[in-house]
Parts: sequence; structure tokens; C-alpha cells
Amino acid sequence: MSQLTLNLAEGSVAFDCTESDARALQAALHELMGRLKALAAKPAGAGGGRPAPLPSLDYKHPGDLRVEVFCNPNIWPTPYAAKVLLTLKSDRMRLSTETDLSRMLEDLGQYLDQY
Repeated sequence: MSQLTLNLAEGSVAFDCTESDARALQAALHELMGRLKALAAKPAGAGGGRPAPLPSLDYKHPGDLRVEVFCNPNIWPTPYAAKVLLTLKSDRMRLSTETDLSRMLEDLGQYLDQY
């Protein structure tokens, strides 16, 4: 197990992460990105009205350090503008911050390149 470093708007956070945990998070984020891209590709007014709301991403990974990622895709105009709420929790601390979805995907990709 090695350290996954996620770059934030101001600083970064690093924590122990297994390859399988990183791949599960990456898959959830890629699925979200795909939904956002599909929504952005639809022409305005297509289908005769408002588009159906997309489900939020609410990823939770239990463990000594619980990792939670939340994103409401319905509030972002493009996939590359989307931000996620990242929360890291343990018995002794809690860190919550907002970070770019695309930046988090890049960081996960760089981490997984070592495997």
C-alpha cells in the first residue's frame, strides 16, 4: 500500500490507499464524468423541456480512514467545471474540502500508473 496524493485548490492531502480502493474510486468518478459529458452533449431544449436530473455521486469507502466523495452533477454546466466534495474521516479527525473532478481523476491516474 502506498500513499495517494490528491492535489487541492490550496495544498494537497496524502493518505494510504490500496490499488483496488483507488480503482474503485476512479471507476465511480469516470461514471460520473460520463454522465456529465452525456448531459453536456445534449443540445439545449432537446427532448422538449428540462432534462431529467442525474443521480448524485455519493461514494463511501469504509476503513480506518473513511473516504467520502459527493457530487451533484445537476449544478455544473460542463464536466470540466465540476467539483466534488471530498471528506476524509477517522476517529480523530475530519477533513472536508472541495476539489475539481478532473484534477482528482488525474491524481488517481498518476497514482495507478505505478501498478
